[in-house]
Amino acid sequence: MNCLKCTDDMPDRAARSAPAHEDNSTLSLPIISLATYMENPDSEDAKKECKKAAEALVKYSALAVKDPRVSEEDNSRFLNLIEDYFNQPEEVKLEDVRAEYSYQVGPTPGNTEIPKCGNDTGCLEMVAKMQEKDKPLDFNGKDPKWRFFWRIGERPETSKFKQLNAEPVCPKAFPQWSTEMNHWGSIMYQAVHLLAEMLAVGMDLPKDTFTALMKNGPHLLAPTGSDLEIYGKVGTVLAGFHYDLNFLTIHGKSRFPGLNIWARSGEKLLAKIPDGCLLVQAAKQMEYLTGGYIVAGYHEVVVVEGTMKAIEKQKSLGRPLWRISSTLFSHIASDNILQPLAHFANREGAKEKYPPIYTGHQVQQELGLINLFKEKTEE
Repeated sequence: MNCLKCTDDMPDRAARSAPAHEDNSTLSLPIISLATYMENPDSEDAKKECKKAAEALVKYSALAVKDPRVSEEDNSRFLNLIEDYFNQPEEVKLEDVRAEYSYQVGPTPGNTEIPKCGNDTGCLEMVAKMQEKDKPLDFNGKDPKWRFFWRIGERPETSKFKQLNAEPVCPKAFPQWSTEMNHWGSIMYQAVHLLAEMLAVGMDLPKDTFTALMKNGPHLLAPTGSDLEIYGKVGTVLAGFHYDLNFLTIHGKSRFPGLNIWARSGEKLLAKIPDGCLLVQAAKQMEYLTGGYIVAGYHEVVVVEGTMKAIEKQKSLGRPLWRISSTLFSHIASDNILQPLAHFANREGAKEKYPPIYTGHQVQQELGLINLFKEKTEE
């Protein structure tokens, strides 16, 4: 079986000082071949890949995908663009902020977002039970990372949740912005969309079960930027311990190691993405739809020793010292109802733990817990 050795890399929440710490735990995550399914979705090999994908998310809440349509050149060009954007003066970036839309388009400034776990009693109890070696670093405080949200795909003609489907923000200094963001975002989305189809097959559901619910969802290309000129010290937390609120999160390869992920067993792992691969993590909407059969994966981003080596390499190239994630959050459409589907509704306690809710309301609730949603959307 092809495997990814988890030893270092990747994106999501930003920076507070924390005790210097680097966990060298490793685990092999399955690499799912999208090409096998693309060539013949009805073949036995394709069906095996679908089962392997579902089993990986059940066990680890994460997997790697190999997509022949993804090139390292595209990833590198995207990272260069976002580095240059975040390297602008702060006052320039602040002109692009849209707080009135709960920061769901344009940039979110550093020290705005807070890790959800600090506001979640269940999460705090979970952390308290972890072995010391598996506990996350400090998540009590605001993340210093910046983020930029850019919508990918078609938006619904009408919606109860206009804030979650707002028009995009195009930075003045980057005339190529729309073209480059849409190019990379489309590559990422087509990969996660195909994986969603494979996961449905692997879970004995009709193949369009998830993809039909994703249609016109508020999918977000969501690169983060952490200024390593300021936060480039081993042990600094760049993204506090959390799970993602959306359906499936997909990441390209970062230039700076530092993503810790937690397997369902509670084991903490430092992740590394091989060239040509993407990392996918299960998020809360997937947990909801499967009645907890798959759970949202927890993760954090910290400065590790490998980050320091990458800083020196970046300096030698004369590039900005901003740690960029190339992340896309795929979503279930805002006006669809989240609830356990098909046979997952029969799981013990599923209907009680995951009662029906508009996806837009679920997103608003989660945004409120991380300090991004402030006002009630139009009903």
